Amino acid sequence: MSTAATSFIMIYLLTLLLVTTDMVPMSVAALVGALFAIWIGLSYGVFTYEEASSFIDMKLIGLLVGTMIVMEVAYRSGLFRLIALYTIRIAGGDSRTLFIVMCITSAVVSMFLSDSTALLLIAAAATTISKIMDYDPIPYFVSASIMVNLGGTSTLIGSVSNMIIGLSAGLSFSDFVTYLTPCELILWALTTATLYWLYRSKLKEKKEVPSYDPWEGIENKRFLVWSAILLIVFLGLFTLHDRLGLPPEAVALGCGILALAISRVDPSEIFRSIDWETIFFLGGFFFIVGGLERTGILEDLAQEFMNMTGGGPFFLSTVLLWVSGLMSTIVSNIAVALTFTPVIKDLGLKNPIPVWAALIFGSNLGGAATPLSGVVTIMALGALKREGFKISLGEFAKAGLLTTFTQLCFANLYILIRFGA
Repeated sequence: MSTAATSFIMIYLLTLLLVTTDMVPMSVAALVGALFAIWIGLSYGVFTYEEASSFIDMKLIGLLVGTMIVMEVAYRSGLFRLIALYTIRIAGGDSRTLFIVMCITSAVVSMFLSDSTALLLIAAAATTISKIMDYDPIPYFVSASIMVNLGGTSTLIGSVSNMIIGLSAGLSFSDFVTYLTPCELILWALTTATLYWLYRSKLKEKKEVPSYDPWEGIENKRFLVWSAILLIVFLGLFTLHDRLGLPPEAVALGCGILALAISRVDPSEIFRSIDWETIFFLGGFFFIVGGLERTGILEDLAQEFMNMTGGGPFFLSTVLLWVSGLMSTIVSNIAVALTFTPVIKDLGLKNPIPVWAALIFGSNLGGAATPLSGVVTIMALGALKREGFKISLGEFAKAGLLTTFTQLCFANLYILIRFGA
């Protein structure tokens, strides 16, 4: 192995170590890694400066920024809070029904909002209801974080890793729905049932729900209505973008511009709310993965996958599902997606869909296995701590590991049945 190749492997591993141990913010870790990757690449002639500048996928950045703007505007209008409060009202005072409704609502909301925003929304609702109804908030918070992580699996815009994989694989919004939604819905049911079984002893008897107005706090109803219309248009265009000949990033950026126009909110406030941490992490990691790809390491890894599995799509999908799933329990799923997408491209498969599906499931489902697997679980623990409740890491991991194992097993079975692998 050449010195350049060894150097890129060390940079990659060091970056993952910094991200995993949280020694520095993940964006800083990726940018430092990118700095060394560019230095090594230029010094050893792995790539030129012009070639390095092409490593950043501007289509992905455009898709990500446009989607963030649309969802931020919809969030500021109070639309998602209104939906959440009405959904909770449906449950009445039955803690068991409320638990199930909270699980499903968490998953649905995270299909469109970023995981962190979705959890903040659900956590606020769970805190309010728990205090009013005198319910133990731990089952609701833990379950919400697990379901938020699960919810975005089946849509192109549900998670950043999905955007990475979708653009690399050429999968449209409707392809995600067609290939993955049946599994996603069953996973919702399986995960909710598993969590209900775990926490059944903590779900108390039915109580009368105090009256509250879900519309209270909505300052501008006209803004909310326009946001709802824009969101419908946004999702409709994503569903039809391949038939209309519109790339997904064009739909996202176009709707993002419309969202800024109708919101009448200072654009600087919207821009400050964008998750720049994720965007800069992506930008930095692109250079690291680009360097690995130019040295031929990822091509060699793809060949090892082929040799190990015999080239069979089911075995290849199974290995990739579990490897990416286990990696996602300790490493950002964005890093996992960025690492394996070029590997899958180098496989040269006639029908790569089962393998792409395996990477989508693996990179998403591992994110809530332990309290430290992702931002969502860490935020859930923080929200509980602020409310004066403590939960041991072991108790959280018990729910996370059990549901993650269940999800990965069923996803493996689904790929076998759905794709005839």
